[in-house]
Amino acid sequence: MDRDSCIAFIEHDYFGSVSAGDLDATMACFTEDARVAIRHGDQAVRRFAVQSTADADPLEDFYRHLCGNYEAWFGDFWHVVDTADARAASRFTVRLTPKADGRYADAGEQTLLNCNFFEFDGAKIRDMIIYYANPGSASPYGNQVGPTGYPRG
Repeated sequence: MDRDSCIAFIEHDYFGSVSAGDLDATMACFTEDARVAIRHGDQAVRRFAVQSTADADPLEDFYRHLCGNYEAWFGDFWHVVDTADARAASRFTVRLTPKADGRYADAGEQTLLNCNFFEFDGAKIRDMIIYYANPGSASPYGNQVGPTGYPRG
């Protein structure tokens, strides 16, 4: 992918699908063997994979939980793209608004500061690392369960 195509893929294909709650389109952005790691401060790394393994939960479960409980907005993007090595880094803001019928309806809106690192295989994500800061995490749902309230264990 050239730089402009990579940015369009990240912002529109990937994050646009997540924002729309389109699980099929979101999962179509990943290779069949893709892996995702989520890192937040000193919390344990959360690992996901398209094909779940002993050390990685199903990636689709993460997106089903996120899209089922929140309206997600992604914006204020800033990208660094390495076309030769098929990699990109994206810094951006996330706003998570709990859905009225979701598990976190009373939690209030959260604003996250994220940085994602992407490795691509063709026009699909092969590996992604997500780093985030949740400056407003002093809520009943804060650091106890993470930014999207994804249940542990």
